[in-house]
Amino acid sequence: MAAVTLDALDLAALLCSRVCHDVISPVGAIVNGLEVLDDESDPSMKEFALDLIRKSARQASARLQFARIAFGAAGSAGASIDLGDAEQVARGLFQDDKISLAWEAPRLLLPKNRAKLLLNLVVIATSAIPRGGSIVVRVTGDAERSAFAITAKGPHARIPTHAEALLAGAPQSGVVDAHGIQPYYTGLIARETGMTVSLSLEGDEVTLRAEPA
Repeated sequence: MAAVTLDALDLAALLCSRVCHDVISPVGAIVNGLEVLDDESDPSMKEFALDLIRKSARQASARLQFARIAFGAAGSAGASIDLGDAEQVARGLFQDDKISLAWEAPRLLLPKNRAKLLLNLVVIATSAIPRGGSIVVRVTGDAERSAFAITAKGPHARIPTHAEALLAGAPQSGVVDAHGIQPYYTGLIARETGMTVSLSLEGDEVTLRAEPA
């Protein structure tokens, strides 16, 4: 399948759709909680609504902070991103007990797009374990020659459908939609940074590697 090239407007629109998809659920839950507060007089229901609002607000904030770095500009051209900041926003994605995150990386200032690549690989890793499990992020090397290995382990682990083709920029359908834009975008960043991404499955463990080409 030939590589697909998106124009700037389509790429921007699809990424915006992805971000909206990620935040619409917690924002909708906040609206529902506020409606309960308006309509209910039962103290227990009001407390339930407040808990829902608190949890959903934290979730929406975490997803937006993550998107700001993983998909957004997050600084001027040529900026670097502290791996400690990348870890913080990544942990914000795992606020429940479904997936645990271990972060094994030195405190480096990575070039912006390398940090974006790392965070987007974490997103793909989460979709490799739909029933939950654990993710281990490892970064080796220095800022300019870093390599990433992300291991996702859990029951029924699998390489996400079409992920390899989308990472290569050649979706099997020949079309990139809102569901496929995130791995497609990850492949764009990998090529821009001179990194080669590979995925492998062994038993209940999926490993994503990104290494200098």
